[in-house]
Amino acid sequence: VSESGLGLSIPSYRVDVQREVDVIEDILRVYGYNNIDFKEKLTASIASTSKFEDHKVQNVIGDILTSQGFYEIMSNSLTSPAYHGLSQGFVEARSVTVLNPLGLELSVMRQTMLFSGLEAIAFNINRKKQNLKFFEFGKTYHQNKPQHRENKCLALFITGNQNEGSWTGETKKSDFSVLKSSVEIVLGRLGIPHFHTEPTVWDIFSEGISFYKEKQGLVHFGVVKKSILKKFDIRQEVFYADFDWDSILGLVSKNKIIVKEVPKYPEVKRDLALLLNESTTFKQVREVAFQAESKLLKEIGLFDVYTGKNLPDGKKSYAVSFILQDDKGTLTDKQIDKTMEKLQQCFQNDLGAEIR
Repeated sequence: VSESGLGLSIPSYRVDVQREVDVIEDILRVYGYNNIDFKEKLTASIASTSKFEDHKVQNVIGDILTSQGFYEIMSNSLTSPAYHGLSQGFVEARSVTVLNPLGLELSVMRQTMLFSGLEAIAFNINRKKQNLKFFEFGKTYHQNKPQHRENKCLALFITGNQNEGSWTGETKKSDFSVLKSSVEIVLGRLGIPHFHTEPTVWDIFSEGISFYKEKQGLVHFGVVKKSILKKFDIRQEVFYADFDWDSILGLVSKNKIIVKEVPKYPEVKRDLALLLNESTTFKQVREVAFQAESKLLKEIGLFDVYTGKNLPDGKKSYAVSFILQDDKGTLTDKQIDKTMEKLQQCFQNDLGAEIR
């Protein structure tokens, strides 16, 4: 003991004692924690954090997906270079290789969440679990010489039946609409309701679409190609969605939540069957509709598309639903008929549509 402090020799077997606080802890343990007086006044500081932090947003979306019947998986970021040949979008030249791999099967970092998810699906199917709904938050890794790039992603996987068969009802298979509904639920909970649809350019899908916010890709989803499923010995359809989580986090932090009263007056639904040119998109139909009637028209949806026999060449049929509502009173038949006639006239003039 000296004026400058206390010098101690630590026994060799006490490898856990490395800092001053470790010595203090031993002294308190011998002296007794109960013998220490505490202040009656407790002070604490409150940390200022954003509700849009990555882990908080992930927890919110994880809870939503769990309520929809999804299970979270956590797969290895290391994968096999043999998977590169399954898609032209994930080439070997862009893969991040491991300098000291444990083996060839785990020698590169994944460029997509798809293949690790398919491995999990194949593992479960081989153990008699065919009806699966998985989600995973993770990263993909890409080599853009001379730098490496990491992307945050959210992946959804659906395969098998929607429900178990029983005497009370028939078994129903999962389909593309189930995945699309889950994707829209995620975007809706994130506060990103307005986006546009484009055909997907990803070659991992036999059929699929992409959602964009302006020119920013949000999510690509669809039916995984059978040739890819065959590589994993999967003989049932798999539906996959890939969210660009970095882009989504950037949009979420900018969103403003607008609260309004629940409408006091009932809504009215009307349907139209439109015969359109094949090049006409639903986006155009939506724009024309809201330009024609922005006050009473609250929502427009597409619930059926038909192409084939009994239609003229170069034509397709859209079945479109319209939700009308007046915030100031109950709509009358006269108002509804007048609005629908106005919409029909605009579709005919602007899109060359015919009412079927």
